[in-house]
Amino acid sequence: MLDELRCEACSSTAVALGAEERRLLLTELDGWQMLERDGIPQLEKVYTFKNYKLAWAFANQISELAEEEFHHPSILLEWGKVTVTWWSHSIKGLHQNDFICAAKCDRLG
Repeated sequence: MLDELRCEACSSTAVALGAEERRLLLTELDGWQMLERDGIPQLEKVYTFKNYKLAWAFANQISELAEEEFHHPSILLEWGKVTVTWWSHSIKGLHQNDFICAAKCDRLG
């Protein structure tokens, strides 16, 4: 299970996952979508909550996870909604780390 793995440090020689690898890993996630922004593949999911305070608490949990894994997403906090987007900036694409962290988000949510 992805949520049981730890992120590995991305070295300067790390390579982004290919389309087939991304597709296979995406099948292990629930409700995540793969999209492309500025030519960079990213993983994204919207979590919904009953109010702002619950969404804020979840965003804080994601922030703590990001620090533990030393891998940081984009987090958009809105009333009753948190959008989490993962990608590896250094390789301008998706790495296994992104899928690991996405799975760990679902464990929190």
